[in-house]
Amino acid sequence: MRFFLYALLFLSVQTASAADIVIYGGTASGVAAAIQASRMGKSAIVIEPSQHLGGLTSGGLGWTDAGSKAAVGGISLEFYQRVKKYYDDPKVWVHGKQEDYKFYRKDDAAMWTFEPKVAEQILRDMLKDAKVECVYGERLDRAPGKGVKQDGKAITSITLESGKTYEGKVFIDATYEGDLMAAAGVAYHTGREPNSKYGETLNGVARKWNTGGHKFIKNVSPFVKDGDPSSGLLPGIEKELPADGEGDHRLQAYCYRMCMSNVDKNRISFPKPANYDEKRYELLFRNFEAGDLRIPMKPDMMPNGKTDTNNNHAFSTDYLGGNTKFPDASYVEREKILADHRDYQQGLMWTLQNHERVPKSVRDVYAKWGLTLDEFTDSGNWGHQIYVREARRMIGEYVHSEQDCRRKRVTPESVGMGSYNMDSHNTTRYVTDKGFVQNEGDVQVSPGGPYMISYKSLVPKEAECPNLIVPVCVSSSHIAYGSIRMEPVFMVLGQSAATAAAFAIDDKIPVQKVEYAKLSKKLLEDKQVLELSVPNRGTGLDPKKLSGIVVDDDDAEFKGFGHSSSANGPFVGIGYHHDGAESQKEQFAIYTPKLPAAGTYEVRMSYSPNPNRATNVEVTIVHSEGTKVVKVNQRKKPDGENGFASLGSFKFAEGKSGTVTISNKNADGYVVVDAVQFLPAK
Repeated sequence: MRFFLYALLFLSVQTASAADIVIYGGTASGVAAAIQASRMGKSAIVIEPSQHLGGLTSGGLGWTDAGSKAAVGGISLEFYQRVKKYYDDPKVWVHGKQEDYKFYRKDDAAMWTFEPKVAEQILRDMLKDAKVECVYGERLDRAPGKGVKQDGKAITSITLESGKTYEGKVFIDATYEGDLMAAAGVAYHTGREPNSKYGETLNGVARKWNTGGHKFIKNVSPFVKDGDPSSGLLPGIEKELPADGEGDHRLQAYCYRMCMSNVDKNRISFPKPANYDEKRYELLFRNFEAGDLRIPMKPDMMPNGKTDTNNNHAFSTDYLGGNTKFPDASYVEREKILADHRDYQQGLMWTLQNHERVPKSVRDVYAKWGLTLDEFTDSGNWGHQIYVREARRMIGEYVHSEQDCRRKRVTPESVGMGSYNMDSHNTTRYVTDKGFVQNEGDVQVSPGGPYMISYKSLVPKEAECPNLIVPVCVSSSHIAYGSIRMEPVFMVLGQSAATAAAFAIDDKIPVQKVEYAKLSKKLLEDKQVLELSVPNRGTGLDPKKLSGIVVDDDDAEFKGFGHSSSANGPFVGIGYHHDGAESQKEQFAIYTPKLPAAGTYEVRMSYSPNPNRATNVEVTIVHSEGTKVVKVNQRKKPDGENGFASLGSFKFAEGKSGTVTISNKNADGYVVVDAVQFLPAK
């Protein structure tokens, strides 16, 4: 008996495994890091807490928000090229035809939309080709003093909850949460900094920016008893918020990017949670009853009749306020938060498909959709990865901010590029001065083209940890992270992190001391994109020298319109934005002038005409006497000077009460957005 007990004790003692580079987190960024480590001749191991590889890339986000695809290179681009190669085979189109899918183009080198299971298999194949082991189902022991062993501040090994220990020379934290970074004692931030912290304009509390599609457009009561303040507030609504631009603890909302299907033999109805509570959806019911019949989801089509389904409009799949404690929560607490999100979102979808207080016109839209039978087969067809839009953000050697995104300062030591909108989803709901509910936190502003991301944003301060690199929870402000946080960018930064790690090992130096000239040379050899010039940048019309009040596209609020160009003139400022001719994906550009006085103003919009432009661009002018919708033919040369077309004259109040919104809804070509001009009537 004693021998048996000793044997059990011996078996329970875990010997340490070792690799040159230990990567915690099998996200797409972690996979890219592992592949690059192998290519650099270093041993690597990936430790993934779940049973799946790829994070959100394989977890439902098949609609790639890449911004400028020219900014994506290296292993990241290789992944999207493999996606294209996979779909080149007609036999894989089992629930649709290759030629009928709008985003498959035979001559393209890469493809940016895909099914979740296809993404995971490609990533597994890439990791196998690199001969890198991935350990699944193992989590870092986050108990104080247990999970990370350090010599001084340098990490020597990490220990998992199972007791397994992994030694390494350099460690990479590729998780969305930043658990290894935090356990190593590296400084980080959660929530939103005030604008004053880094000299920004878009950070912090953001009531004023929510002028787009993700807000309540009807008057809806926030109170338990409709219209009765004494009855208290419905769940998830806050009475007061700090002033706009002030910092707070709130996070942009999370959701599951659902993979739905409209193919009868490959779909199943949305499940009704066992603890379904219809009171969670009272705001949804009231919003419909107030007359807002917008469909609260955004299903972008993937191959084989599947979708990547995202949040849309006032009350949708984003669970506002449900994630505030998530970044620093224990594993047990996180599981409760994730279960709460699943219950909310599954309950929402069941409600939209079945509840009698949902208008029949809306229920009919949802009737054709369901979860996809051949996806996520080990989790009830529900995605294995919630969209952690942001959690912890490191405070490192260099904090990337709005100034870097807008290229208003020189970003040092570029190791990759971003280009997507500075995009924050809503964080919470509050009671307006008029006693109605409204969403807060939605910001979508274009950076004006690709921008550089510094290596110094990937490393902690040397005094905090000299052998850790963080390519996902990078050193960035909240609003700048809203642009960086795209899966192609995470893969780019993962590759760059592993390259730097290999050099640090070879030269026996801290990761902060890696020679940038050497690093950038290798990255360029490996086809990373470190800088892109914006053609003719700064050669357009100076908005400050034009008559009246001019709002350029750099100062507009965007939902979409992530493509930038200056190929055709005339234009105002550094160029213009366009929708990529993606009319199936409704996009908005919202211009809000600050008018010096009330009165009548002629409203003009600028665009560069071209035969590939839309003939039916929808422009909505909100003025003091109502709303006017105008259709603009952008193939036709503008009738005014400097490339401006008149939209008519309207009365406006003083200040920021009016807006001009340009949409690509049902457009029959490219929609260009540049500047909007307000000329006082003579």
